[in-house]
Order: sequence, then C-alpha cells, then structure tokens
Amino acid sequence: METTAASRQQVDAGRELPAATLAELHEIAARYPDRRSALLPMLHLLQSVQGRVTAEGIETCAAMLDLSAAEVSGVATFYTMYKRRPVGDYHVGVCTNTLCAVMGGDLIFERLKGHLGVGNDETTDDGKVTLEHIECNAACDYAPVMMVNWEFFDNQTPESAAAVVDDLVAGNEVRATRGARVCTWREAERVLAGFPDDRADEGPSAGPASLAGLQLARERGWRAPQPDRGAADGDAVAADQASKGVREESDVAVDASPAGTRHQDKKRSRDAAAGTETSNGSSKEAGT
Repeated sequence: METTAASRQQVDAGRELPAATLAELHEIAARYPDRRSALLPMLHLLQSVQGRVTAEGIETCAAMLDLSAAEVSGVATFYTMYKRRPVGDYHVGVCTNTLCAVMGGDLIFERLKGHLGVGNDETTDDGKVTLEHIECNAACDYAPVMMVNWEFFDNQTPESAAAVVDDLVAGNEVRATRGARVCTWREAERVLAGFPDDRADEGPSAGPASLAGLQLARERGWRAPQPDRGAADGDAVAADQASKGVREESDVAVDASPAGTRHQDKKRSRDAAAGTETSNGSSKEAGT
C-alpha cells in the first residue's frame, strides 16, 4: 500500500509523542467545528507532556489541523504563554508593569533574581523554578502581584515572594491568594488544554477589591436590567432615534431650500387647497 506524503508527515510528526497524547490532541481538535480553532489548547497539551513547544509538536499540530508548520510556529511564538525552552516545575511571573512597578514589583523581581540566582526567563539548576517578568497579570487592584503557574499571589513584598518560592522548592503545599493549591506547571498546562482537575472548587475566586463594586450596588439597590426588558428598551430607543433622524433630515432639507422656493411651495399648497391650481402647477385668478 502506497503511503501518501500527508500520512508520512503525520506519522513522522508524532514520532516523539505518546499514543495517548496523540489521541487527546485528536479529541481537542474534534471539539471545534473549525479544527484550526483547537490550536491554542493543543499547544498547551503539548507543553504539559514535553515541557515546552517542540519542533515535533509543531509538526504534529500542523498535520492534524491542515496548517503549515510556519502558521503553527507563528502562533506559538506570538503568545508568551507558549515556551520554546524547558520550563521548571513552577513558573513564577512577577508583574513589572506600571502600577505593580510603582507598588514594588521591580523590587520583588530583583529580590527573586538574587534569591534564585537566575535572570529573566531562566530556570534554576535543579529545574524547580523558572522566573519571568510579566507585563500585566490583570490584577491591578491587588498590586504588586506575582503568579505561580497562573495562580494569583496578591499584595506581595520582596520577603513574602521569597518565602513562597522557598516553600515551592521545599515541596510544601502552597495555596494561592485567590484560587486553589498550586500544582506543577505541566499540570496547569493540562488544565489549560481543557482537561479539568479536582481543584476547581478550592479557595476563593475573588477578594475584597474585586467585590467592592458588587457591595456598593447592593447597598444602593442597583440592579442590572433584565435581558428581555433591556432589549425592548433598546428597540424603543432605536426607533425613537430613527424617528428623530427622519424629522431632522426633513427639517434640514426644508432649511436648505432657497427662500423663494419655500414661498412658492407654500403658495402652491394654498392654491391646491382652494382649487385654483392649474395642471401645470401655476395658479389661476378666480373667475377666469
């Protein structure tokens, strides 16, 4: 039986991946009407298995999704959550964007670099921790913020951040400020691929700063409009605006007419009402 180029590519591309991983990649792709939409979770799954996005992984995704290797590589290098170099058991990201930097993020990052003996995007010799400065962790109300495998650690100081890292390296159980106990980076990547674990209900998902708006709304009796009522109100407003628009356009058209023309139009209307308008639109004197 002759082997096609496409089938050879798929076999060769998946050579370094376990059969179970290939089956799960197909499972992810089957979730989407357009298979190429599965690329992002597929890349997360590859990282959960190989610790990074490898050339073999790129070729496998390309073959499964009918994409070129360049297209897959473009996605894998565009998003910073995808790594081309091995990541440690714990990925520690310190926000150094404007607010976190002002609140002490830069000091935290410098402290951790010295504490771990690594620079940005580097991994400790024991493979435990990869340190990276992050542009924004989307938690400005808790600045300065550090993330471990995408779990939040709020209102950090250089001392508290170093203590978290020490517990991780020692193998102690560490829990996020808003979230579950911290798992390994590969385990977190599997969750991002769409395979949930048993930690979904662990820990609080929001803190006081996030809930302040909700508390204020309750105190003042504010409520969001009901979907049906909102749609009806929106339709009524749109109809009213459309009606106003028609009237305004009519007024503009009248205002734009020369004064003499407006006078002729008004006189013609009066003549028509009195029955003194001829077929060509001119008026006739009474009795003629």
